Amino acid sequence: MMKMKVSGASCRVVLRKHLGGSVLKGTVFNRWEGVSTHLRFESDEPADRLAHLVRNAKAGCFAEGLVTQQVPLASRVEVNGKPFPIDGVTEG
Repeated sequence: MMKMKVSGASCRVVLRKHLGGSVLKGTVFNRWEGVSTHLRFESDEPADRLAHLVRNAKAGCFAEGLVTQQVPLASRVEVNGKPFPIDGVTEG
């Protein structure tokens, strides 16, 4: 890999979302308001190498990829072991 000395690394991810609507009325919705990350670590490596490391970490982060890229979603539902198609929910 990059062969750098890094210690005490931690990453905090905060997901801000809103869930609303009514379960009984069938109007449940969710809305993403934002995602923020806070990466912390100790290192004596040069700043340009640290920047390269952070760019690589962000580019390879699955969580960041899910919120920054449009990702296809396919849903299947089974009830009692058999397919249970629902218009607007399951692929078909």
